[in-house]
Amino acid sequence: MYPNLYYAFKDIFHVDWSFLKLINSFGFFVAISFILAAWTLTLELRRKQSLGLLIYTEQTIIVGGKASIADLLINFLLGFVMGFKIIGAFVTPNAFNDPQSYILSSQGNLTFGLLLGLIFAGLRWWERYKQKLDKPESRIIRIWPQDRVGDIVIFAALFGFAGAKFFNNLENWDEFIKNPLAGLASFSGLTFYGGLICATIALYFYARKFQIPFIHLCDAAAPGLMLAYAVGRIGCQVAGDGDWGILNSAFVSNAEGHLIPATTVQFNQILQSNQHFYAEQFATSTVQAIHVQPFWGLPNWLFGYNYPHNVINEGVSYFGCQGNYCNYLPISVFPTPFYETVICLIIFAAIWSFRKNFKVPGRLFAVYLIVNGVERFFIEKIRVNLKYNGLPFHPTQAELIALGLFIAGIVLFWYAPKIKFTKTKSV
Repeated sequence: MYPNLYYAFKDIFHVDWSFLKLINSFGFFVAISFILAAWTLTLELRRKQSLGLLIYTEQTIIVGGKASIADLLINFLLGFVMGFKIIGAFVTPNAFNDPQSYILSSQGNLTFGLLLGLIFAGLRWWERYKQKLDKPESRIIRIWPQDRVGDIVIFAALFGFAGAKFFNNLENWDEFIKNPLAGLASFSGLTFYGGLICATIALYFYARKFQIPFIHLCDAAAPGLMLAYAVGRIGCQVAGDGDWGILNSAFVSNAEGHLIPATTVQFNQILQSNQHFYAEQFATSTVQAIHVQPFWGLPNWLFGYNYPHNVINEGVSYFGCQGNYCNYLPISVFPTPFYETVICLIIFAAIWSFRKNFKVPGRLFAVYLIVNGVERFFIEKIRVNLKYNGLPFHPTQAELIALGLFIAGIVLFWYAPKIKFTKTKSV
């Protein structure tokens, strides 16, 4: 496992670059997923524009004016944060030993923060100064929906992250109320569906404000959402963030942390010796486990993985290892993030290939909701998640939302031809 890029580069390229410890592996792949989603969204919005389905809005801008105080302040704050935290990490003792604690702390270097803040503000002032006119002019420019992709992605990221944290803390309420601040500040613990729901609500109001037909925006976003989810799951697998499956009793870890085939007796022995750990993980005395042997010549790790050096320090410790990322799982689990990456990449390829065949607005997004709900509902059957025991069938939060998305997709697919909207232009 590679909790951050430092370990990946050290293992793959044999370089020792400590500054890479600041870049979390999961966060890195999430960033890549947003870039890919923005790219596919831009392509789809351009395609819809060429079909005459989208319109532009007009905005008045001032050309040749001075840099505003707000503009300079924003650039100063951006430079200050980069200098204070990122550059400051190189001169702050032990910053790279625990990057997450450092980033969330008040530690940093004030001198570098102020210096880089002034440089950023100065560059912004100089940029506007070079464009200065004797008499600033008002100009009207046309802005198409694809020109707003940057804003759309930022909105989706902000509200998506907030929603993902909210739904995760809601799902793990007992742990959250014990330490609310840690639950809110931690980089781990994100629920995809929470992010999807909150981001969708935020973008609905954004689309209304700028006269972007929301149904077309949803259709344009559908392929990118599936691609982003697939790439984001790579981060879960690489970092070992706890989004793995239930136990596969076919493999256990030996004393050195290596997976070995296990008999029923060996599995029960390991389970008994780690009874406290599994009782806490499953929040019950009943441990979820099934026995699946590899088939078709596929590698063992596809069926059972012990997530060595995982980012959340889950499991038992390697002998002699100290500090963070010293743990591995005693019994193998199904690597469900990898399964979801493969499945969702296949679904993305299918959606992308057939997207032009959907002539009724809304039906492409309906198909996305349906296949997304089906994929997540069934993967939950072998994932570790808290179940709502007070409800029939003891579903997980993700199963309930997945079922809701599936039903919503069916309804939208049927109702889509009846949706009416008019195109207007903002003057």
